[in-house]
Amino acid sequence: MNMEKILGLLYIIFGLLFVIYPIFSSALISMIIGFSLVCFGLSSISMGIVFTEMPLYKYLTIMLGIIAIIFGIMFMFFLNAVPFLVSLQFYIVGFLMIIYGLVGIIFLDDKVYRIISGIGLILGILTVILAVFLASHPIAIAIIIGVLLIVEGVSLIVIGRSRSLIEKYG
Repeated sequence: MNMEKILGLLYIIFGLLFVIYPIFSSALISMIIGFSLVCFGLSSISMGIVFTEMPLYKYLTIMLGIIAIIFGIMFMFFLNAVPFLVSLQFYIVGFLMIIYGLVGIIFLDDKVYRIISGIGLILGILTVILAVFLASHPIAIAIIIGVLLIVEGVSLIVIGRSRSLIEKYG
């Protein structure tokens, strides 16, 4: 059994766990991300304390460590990391698309480019609406992640080695 098929089976198993137990899966991922951030923060702070040659680097490293610990504790105890991070990503992308669309509509002279900018503006607004929906429905995010993991797992099992060859050689 090659590595792609083993990885595909793991994807399917994790995808099924996300679909069947979305709240538990989301909470587990949040705890793992929170623990990782706390460990990173402690490592960053200790590195900042030990590194004394450049004071600016030292203070920035210590501040980054403190911020990482704060977010890690928030993800472990107060905040579900999966919906927060996914919706944050959609907010950022949505607002960038809105700005791109508005700038294109205002400053571009060509009618085709203005239409494309208008489509970008509409898609940006829809992306922000999707971010609001995903932030308020953490179970939906876990189920979507589970379904995507299952699809990727089936893809790895069915296509397997030929997929990596296609990506490598075009």
